[in-house]
Parts: sequence; structure tokens; C-alpha cells
Amino acid sequence: MTDTPIFRPTRRSVLGAGLAALAAPALLTLPRDAAAQTVSDIKSKGKLVVGIQGDNAPWGFLNSQGVQEGFDADVAKLFGKQLGVPVEFMATAVANRIPALVTGRVDILFATMGMYPDRAKAIQFSKPYAANDIILVAAKGTAIATPADMKNFTIGVARSSAQDTAVTKVAPEGTTIRRFDDDAATIQALLSGQVQAVGANQFYPLRLNKSQPGAYERKLDFVRQYNGAGTRLGQKEWNEAVNAFIDTIKANGELAKIYQTWMGFTPPEFPTTLEGVPFTVG
Repeated sequence: MTDTPIFRPTRRSVLGAGLAALAAPALLTLPRDAAAQTVSDIKSKGKLVVGIQGDNAPWGFLNSQGVQEGFDADVAKLFGKQLGVPVEFMATAVANRIPALVTGRVDILFATMGMYPDRAKAIQFSKPYAANDIILVAAKGTAIATPADMKNFTIGVARSSAQDTAVTKVAPEGTTIRRFDDDAATIQALLSGQVQAVGANQFYPLRLNKSQPGAYERKLDFVRQYNGAGTRLGQKEWNEAVNAFIDTIKANGELAKIYQTWMGFTPPEFPTTLEGVPFTVG
């Protein structure tokens, strides 16, 4: 398994390019307080509005009191603390993350955003602050040992996700792929028998086995993706502020503490470059 995927044109990459083309005019119609994002803008507004996945533990989820928790939530709260403003979370589905950002409904995305070239045409990524393995998961008795075996089953994915890209790329022609609105719906589809396998992140097996202990396992490894914070294109000062924050929490051990809390292990070595994905505004 290589850390940096090789990209070929897919249905999703074409859609991503279309979104990139729409991103520039979208910026022209942003709400006034979001049009020129800077640290001063956020402080003047008095809060940081963060787009996050609200149903994808341990990255982001609502606890029993309705409070946003998880890995990305903790990183975002640290950023708000550094800026001196409270954080307001807006839960987004996988396919709605980028639209929420480019239309100004959120100031930044800490939303399990895999860093891919098609997305980098629509939003500005920060330096990576997390890693996530993209895999295929199925019941232990499901006979999937190679990508060719996928053709024999119906595969579920969260629409427009990294899992969608990975499965679409390697699935043999004729494979039935069903797309769902988010991670929770994809997991439920596997549990209920609507699909026999799912494109997943590294935490799906834990979530599935909480419902049916010992029933599900990792079948195929596709790629290790790196996650970055997302801001709007061209916002140089805002991007610099986010990158400085990420450098700080890597250096002072705060990111390692968050990793230990939610992942149970130490952060990986992060790449200094990713092909097709700039970390800074040019």
C-alpha cells in the first residue's frame, strides 16, 4: 500500500472539477462577514463557525447531551481557543462539506477532509494534521480477498467520500456500487443486509462490531489518506493562521494528546508535500 494514491479520471474527479469551476463565482456572493476571511474578521464576528462531520465517530459526533465531540472537534476547539473565540459547530454530510464552506456557511472545515487533487481545486487545504486508512469491510464469511472479488457483491459507500473514490477506482466493471448520504447510512446498509461490503475508514470495523461483536473485518486496504483543514481559495492570511496553528499543536504535544484520546496511538509522520494538493496559498 502506498501513502499517496495515483489518480485517474473518475466520475467523481469530473464532478470535483465542476465544483472547482463553481467555487470562484460562489465566493463573489458570500455573506459580507465571510467575503475576506482573516483572523481579524473572525475576532470581529466573535465566533468560529466550523464545519464538521456530525455522525462519524471518532472524528466527529454528538454525545448523549447533544454536544459535538471527537478528534476533529477537539482540534477545532483548540484553534478557537488560540483565536480567543468560541467555536460553533455545523454538522455536515460528506457531500455537503465543500458547499458549506464555499458558500460561507462555515469559516473552516475540520471535517475528516481527505486531501485530494480534485478537492484542492475547490478549496484551500492546510498542512495535514491527521491520517486515515481507506479500506473495504465486510462480514468475516464474505469471500473478498482481491479487488476482483468485489464484482460478486453489492458494495456500499458514502457518496462523494474518499471511500467512494477508492471503490470506484478499483472495482471491476459491472460491480454494483450503492451510494448513501453519509457514514451512518452506509454502516446501517451493511448491518441490514442492503449491501454485503462497504468502502470504509479505519474505524468502521469498531463501529460495526459494537452492533454485532466479532462479525466484521477489514478485507482490502486501498490507500492511506491525509486529512487537512479546509478554507476558501485565495484567503492567504487565514490559510497561514491555520498552518501556524497546526505547526504549534504538532510541536507542543497537543495533537499527540488528541490522537491518544481518540485513536489510542501516536500521530504518524506527515508528508511535507502531496502531489496536486498545495498546503499554502500561492
